[in-house]
Amino acid sequence: MSSLYQTQVFLGIGSNIDKENAIPEALVILENQFGKLVISPTFESESVGFNGDNFYNLVVSFYTAFSLQEVVSRYKAIEDQLGRDRSGPKFSARSLDIDPLLYGDLICDEPVELPRGEVLENAYVLWPLSILAPDHKHPLTGRSFSDHWQSYDNNQKLWQVETSW
Repeated sequence: MSSLYQTQVFLGIGSNIDKENAIPEALVILENQFGKLVISPTFESESVGFNGDNFYNLVVSFYTAFSLQEVVSRYKAIEDQLGRDRSGPKFSARSLDIDPLLYGDLICDEPVELPRGEVLENAYVLWPLSILAPDHKHPLTGRSFSDHWQSYDNNQKLWQVETSW
């Protein structure tokens, strides 16, 4: 993995099943696999799209020489390792949900959608991202994440929570 070129990656992380254990375990594994993580504050939010326990959500960033396909393969393996059940509906409770938000300035639909649409749609993604990378520009809009957050107009309920990670 020694490369002069490193890509900045942003991942969204969420959990509403055993979240106090699943998220810190995921952070340790992510850091072991990708190196130093920069971690946003954690937010608690109501479930979106289904009735269920509240979620914890946060965003992490790291630099990597791994390809996008390798990053996807690794975070899916982490989800599986920590008990992710992929048999349920799209909007359902989950022990761990890791979503790629940005891989550099790449714009693509395969192997995943980048930049992820949820970045601008869901407060539980945009707010922590705007704190973690306020001046970073969205690859499609060219606007900073802090600018997007300041103009965000959605009534999703979420609040920052104190965590040990």
